[in-house]
Amino acid sequence: MESVGSIICYWIIVLAIVIFSILTVTTRKILRAATYLLFTLFATAALYFKLDYEFLGTVQIAVYAGGIVVLFVFSILLTTRPGDNSEQLASRKKLLGVIGALAVAGAAGWALCSRCSDIFTSLPAMQNPDMKEIGTALLGSGYQQYLLPFEAVSVLLLACIIGGVVIARKR
Repeated sequence: MESVGSIICYWIIVLAIVIFSILTVTTRKILRAATYLLFTLFATAALYFKLDYEFLGTVQIAVYAGGIVVLFVFSILLTTRPGDNSEQLASRKKLLGVIGALAVAGAAGWALCSRCSDIFTSLPAMQNPDMKEIGTALLGSGYQQYLLPFEAVSVLLLACIIGGVVIARKR
């Protein structure tokens, strides 16, 4: 049984994630959106630490909160004036956005519920993997290993950097 303090801490972290996620997509100032995204990623790392996944929490801070947000801010400063507001969306675009968000939420809920059919049965205790197992899973090229997606994301980030520099050079 978890303590009341642990449950309160969990709900504070979840509330921070939800609030900063909503602020990220609703603010019209792009640097504020990047800052709110940073807070969301830090809160996600706090959730990992609360669940005793120290490795994932550390990676979340180092890679996402550190690297990706700095890359976002760098590309924002290269391509726009930071004080500018983004233009307001037309009502048709808002409706399409809401429909798309509901469709993705429904698909994610269906996927979660279909994969967790025995959610109410007691599951055996999970063992934390050691660093060798994590490294093999992340950088292996076999079945259910993640070297190819890792490299695909790195190529995508490189393309974003090159695109930002090309757009900045045209101005």
